[in-house]
Amino acid sequence: MRHALTALLFLATLASARAETVDGINYDMGTPPIVVTHHAMAQRFSRLIRFYQPGIMGVNNQGMVAIRPGIGDKLTLAQRQIAEKLIDAENHDRDSMAQAVADANGRRDAMSRIRAQLTRRWQGEMRAGWWIQNDQGEWVKKP
Repeated sequence: MRHALTALLFLATLASARAETVDGINYDMGTPPIVVTHHAMAQRFSRLIRFYQPGIMGVNNQGMVAIRPGIGDKLTLAQRQIAEKLIDAENHDRDSMAQAVADANGRRDAMSRIRAQLTRRWQGEMRAGWWIQNDQGEWVKKP
């Protein structure tokens, strides 16, 4: 039993050593709010893909999911309702994730830096050919 506990502590220490830390802020902490929010986002991802692949949605320069300009008018009412429901849930969780990272690090004062880093991460996770908004506000396909 003691060996198992020691092994678990070692693995937890090893995992935290590999965590992404930027400006002294750990973005990969395993606190309950972060884990729950990450799980909810992962569960929703398969439904978001249906809107990312045809270019209906993308990630804007604030790290939020959005319907691309001029595209919303081309959706049926049912498609638009589904898209808006997904966007509301996803963006709520993205806000929650930023807050959870700030709280876990005791760094509410660094919220703008945390948001900027999460935006880079979320845009980086987008696949080639999916849409992101650059710093100038232009929507571009990710190379």
